[in-house]
Amino acid sequence: MMKRWRFIFLPLLTVFALVVTACAGGATPEPAQEVAPEVTEAAPVATEEPAVEAPAATEEAAVEAPAATEAAEPAEAASSEPIKIGMLTDLTKTFTPWGVQVRDGMALAAQEINDAGGVNGRLIEIVAQDDENDGDIGVDRFERLVEEGVVAVGGIISSGVGAPVAATAEQLQMPTFLVKSGTEAALTRDSRYTFRTCLPAAPMDAGPVLQYAKEKGFSKVGAIVADYPWGQSVKSAIEKTFEGSGIEYAIEVAPVPPTTDFTPFVRAMADFGAEMIVATGHPPGNSAIVSLSADLAGNVPVTGAWTPPDLAVGGLQELAIGRYSDFSCADYFSDSYADLAKRYLTFSDNKFMSDDAVAGYAIVQLVAQAVGAVGDDPAAIAEYLHANEFTMPGYAHPLSWTEWGELANSQPIFTIISAGPAPKGLNEAGDWWFELLTHSEPLKPYEPGQ
Repeated sequence: MMKRWRFIFLPLLTVFALVVTACAGGATPEPAQEVAPEVTEAAPVATEEPAVEAPAATEEAAVEAPAATEAAEPAEAASSEPIKIGMLTDLTKTFTPWGVQVRDGMALAAQEINDAGGVNGRLIEIVAQDDENDGDIGVDRFERLVEEGVVAVGGIISSGVGAPVAATAEQLQMPTFLVKSGTEAALTRDSRYTFRTCLPAAPMDAGPVLQYAKEKGFSKVGAIVADYPWGQSVKSAIEKTFEGSGIEYAIEVAPVPPTTDFTPFVRAMADFGAEMIVATGHPPGNSAIVSLSADLAGNVPVTGAWTPPDLAVGGLQELAIGRYSDFSCADYFSDSYADLAKRYLTFSDNKFMSDDAVAGYAIVQLVAQAVGAVGDDPAAIAEYLHANEFTMPGYAHPLSWTEWGELANSQPIFTIISAGPAPKGLNEAGDWWFELLTHSEPLKPYEPGQ
């Protein structure tokens, strides 16, 4: 279990009904519930970035770093100094449930690499900063990490942080990995140092919905989106993706809670005859929309917003079974996910390994492999990442990128919550698991400026 941290986390975890997903760049409701994980030591976030210490080694945790499809000659280590990798994520505000998953995934990868001897004899050191779900703070903490001497930074969840940090990463030429920051504004055609690792750009998100609707023979799909930038992005994506598909669609634009009554919006979906309700564009309303759909719209799937499944099910309880559906860059049905998740749940205090943790694990493995191949120059690392395709444990697709850092081969899985039991050792959060609805065909990468 993770016991030795050199800094304190004061997480305020939101109730699912008030969570704004990592994609959202608009309104941010205040959290309504505190769920505090174990805290063992405290230190101020001040003039020096604290580092994550890897817990004590265990033999079964040691693994070899996954290989890229194109091998490069190993670079000779310039020194015995540790390889510093920055972690920038939300550890105390709205997106803490996502952030602690990223944190523990990165820490597990660092421990396993170090237990196996490091990278050319050099150990991995994770240097952590809390972006506090604030763009200005995120940029400041990012710059501190660069000053600390990190070779790459990963873990960003919120679009409100991802967009300004990505611009800074390009200026400072620092490889930076976005986990759930889906805003189109994070990447430009000139981006070379910013890489998406899990959630693709918002305009790509409607693809798996249309694929599933066609596979099921649906004739009508409804959507409820929020009246802020993320919701508008999803609305635009649905309109462009479904146009000419032969499937009718209806979109309702709803205000953001806490004052919103979603009854008329869900009733409109029922009156339309929606065979599926896309709530991905309204993260704050997910819980209410799912709950109301049970009474007003019947047994139709309602899509979430790339939310950690344990968080979603915890807020909905039995209403989630057979109704709450969502997307993931992790393949929860694969052997590689099962092997990784079992190690993760032994290592972490979290009860489930979400795709955020899978992405965090991959970020450290990617950087370690790049340093082993080309050394620790950030420009060389970025070039190496662009030149290769990587197969990472637990992923639903290989990782490779366009020249501007968009996922070149995103293939998220689309699942619905089903009654348990879960496969042994894979879910300590409750008696539920997943049913696969569809595994997306490769999504066409979004080109900035489209």
